[in-house]
Amino acid sequence: MALTLSKKAMAVKPSSTLTITAKANEMKANGIDVVGFGAGEPDFNTPDNICEAAIKALKNGFTKYTPVPGTLELRKAICEKFKQFNNLSYEPDQIVVSNGGKHSLTNIFEAILNPGDEVIIPSPYWLSYPEIVRLADGVPVYVRAEKSGNYKISAEQVANACTDKTKALILNSPNNPTGMVYTKEELEAIAKVVVDKDIYVIADEMYEHLIYGGEAHVSIASLNDEIFKRTITCSGVSKSYSMTGWRIGYTGSTKEIAKLMSSVQSHQTSNPNSIAQKAAYEALVGPQDFVYAMRDKFETRLNYMVDRVKDMEYISVVKPHGAFYLFVDISKTLDKSYKGQKVGNVDNLVKILIENYQVAVISCDDFGFDDHIRLSYAISLDEIEKGLDRIDAFLKELA
Repeated sequence: MALTLSKKAMAVKPSSTLTITAKANEMKANGIDVVGFGAGEPDFNTPDNICEAAIKALKNGFTKYTPVPGTLELRKAICEKFKQFNNLSYEPDQIVVSNGGKHSLTNIFEAILNPGDEVIIPSPYWLSYPEIVRLADGVPVYVRAEKSGNYKISAEQVANACTDKTKALILNSPNNPTGMVYTKEELEAIAKVVVDKDIYVIADEMYEHLIYGGEAHVSIASLNDEIFKRTITCSGVSKSYSMTGWRIGYTGSTKEIAKLMSSVQSHQTSNPNSIAQKAAYEALVGPQDFVYAMRDKFETRLNYMVDRVKDMEYISVVKPHGAFYLFVDISKTLDKSYKGQKVGNVDNLVKILIENYQVAVISCDDFGFDDHIRLSYAISLDEIEKGLDRIDAFLKELA
């Protein structure tokens, strides 16, 4: 009798962002000049002071197990960061440090979901959300955020999506892939629904430092005591400090949930990397100049890209206020023809761009929108200009 592998694992979709990035890297390795708009990480080096902290940790032999939820030193620093930046009051035993943001989310859903529990996911969404929910035996429930509403869902939509099986809402602000940021007023309305329905909100705030136009970040958990008790706040050092490969994410929650998350993590990975914890501590307590300088450079790139895209035929964009992505509506291209063949769908458009124009963009079919692409501006201005020139050339070939 043939052995059957896990149906749950076989149902997991491969990450389309990693697939297109791998193809672009392969082409580059073969000497092809490819412009990659797929980057989900800053194109800046990790600051020197953070790297030096890691080197010091190595030299001092800080290479053993640490407490499962992270060192007390780091958890205290995270509490202080939550207090100063997010206006949230957590104690160290409410903090769980994990091996990156995805791991934090995995711990959350393993801790709060039972088989069949529903999780409301606003669409467009980061493509890993539904997969992580399903792996924890949850059921994704998608709520579409329309372009006319700046790709943000309303409190009314959340209320209408709730059933007796609803356990949680995922709220990602600033958002990947749209770059949109929820205002305090929008968060207050959603918070009221969450409290009324007595569900959890998973506030993914990984891009919290990357907000433009002078706007301030607002954490939904900071609005009042009732929403605070129902919120699991997620962040990390990956995006804000250009530390994607260091794999440090963290959460703030009730003590009960934190204890469950720590128990789950203890059997899956034990503690997060000891050296990376020392680096993360330095990131949080050290100079913050790098964060603001990087944000300013991203904003310059954003403004340039928006101005360019607005002048292009067949595509459009709503200017985002955070993260480092442009969510581009390409719906008008799908009925057009390229060299006698109908474009047809977003995946074919992506294929045409990389094979004929050497530009790698991300299809947002797996993000819940099959007529949009995502362009990252975590690449140099020179590369952005060259890539947009190529996209413009493609658009001018359409008939």
